[in-house]
Amino acid sequence: MSHTVEILSVGTELLLGSIANTDAQMLSQGLSELGLNVYWHTVVGDNPGRAREAVALAKSRADIIITTGGLGPTCDDLTKNVLAEAFGKELVFHEPSAQRIRSYFERTKRPMPESNMQQAMLPEGCTVLENDWGTAPGCAFEADGVHVIMLPGPPSECRPMFHYRAKPYLQSLSEGVIASHTLKLFGIGESSMEEQLRQQMNEMSNPTLAPYAKEGECELRVTAKADNDEEAQKLLKPTVEQIKTLFGNKVYGVDVKSLEQVVQTLLEEKGMTIGVAESITGGLLAKRLTDLPGVSKVFKGGIVSYTNEVKQAVLGVPEELLNRCGAVSAPVAQAMAEGARRVLGVDIALSATGVAGPDKDDRGNEVGTAFVAIATPEGSYVRELHLGNRPMRERLRTQTAHHAFDLARRYLSGLSYEH
Repeated sequence: MSHTVEILSVGTELLLGSIANTDAQMLSQGLSELGLNVYWHTVVGDNPGRAREAVALAKSRADIIITTGGLGPTCDDLTKNVLAEAFGKELVFHEPSAQRIRSYFERTKRPMPESNMQQAMLPEGCTVLENDWGTAPGCAFEADGVHVIMLPGPPSECRPMFHYRAKPYLQSLSEGVIASHTLKLFGIGESSMEEQLRQQMNEMSNPTLAPYAKEGECELRVTAKADNDEEAQKLLKPTVEQIKTLFGNKVYGVDVKSLEQVVQTLLEEKGMTIGVAESITGGLLAKRLTDLPGVSKVFKGGIVSYTNEVKQAVLGVPEELLNRCGAVSAPVAQAMAEGARRVLGVDIALSATGVAGPDKDDRGNEVGTAFVAIATPEGSYVRELHLGNRPMRERLRTQTAHHAFDLARRYLSGLSYEH
């Protein structure tokens, strides 16, 4: 049976923009991996009347409702009351949950307000979802042909509660198994990718194919349902191989986290080391590498050479080259990479220089103009970038870092630098 899901987020702070609704994003991603169709996102404030209206609408159109927020101990935490009323269920005291709440406060050596006991009031007959990350238990029940799952709002609780409590419940609703693979692509836009796959995606039913746009890159998730994992994998393999053939070396990995993780793996396989010299990215290349566990085996260090003085004194970029070409230029990017390779004593080095804005540089380079380079034992290569369609500093730095890691990935994989 195919299920339709509505995510109902409760909290006035979400409507006011005081906090971002990261719970809904996380849930949508996780539900997609389970092969469940999220059709609606709804946000409602801490108002009983409007919450009732939102629940009634969700009940009329979805057969799975997942709520976040409104399970706390204060008077504006109304989610359980509204859901129980909508589905004709009484709230009853659940002593095991009450004991867990008491133990939580004892463990943290804080006095427990009596109001916290209302968190132990749960819909009769529900499946209690124990919360090992906070005080508010979640719950799940089925009524009137609809499955309801209530999760706490704080992301530090909602995320693990979904993965370790709600997921097993949701998986039990589906016969067989659902499996998926995610292909990561760089060097192609979402619209171009979607155009080449539109007809196929519309015609597919099992497996299914769904595109996702990330900042500067794209994902394609292939999902299949079968009686067991082996059969699901047989369904997935032809589509995965077809996409890899269609997009060639723009596919940088299957079920990998990031370009830099692919670079790390390739470096480890080849027993090579890497270093970076950064200007426009301001340390982002080094940050993304050092976010990876175990990267110290391959990453020796980085130099943030934001000024010409540092480019000269530390990296050895000739003053004459800087004066003649300017800091944002292909020759300087190449000299930065070669200098980093020499100074850091690494096998390969990446560099990045460019204009992050908000204005042109003194040479007239537009915002979004950047150069990334790689220096290797066989020589150097520079890629020129023009990323200024949406000139935002964070976006430009992210895009530039992607391109730098793509150079490393292509070199280590024996691919052409052209993308």
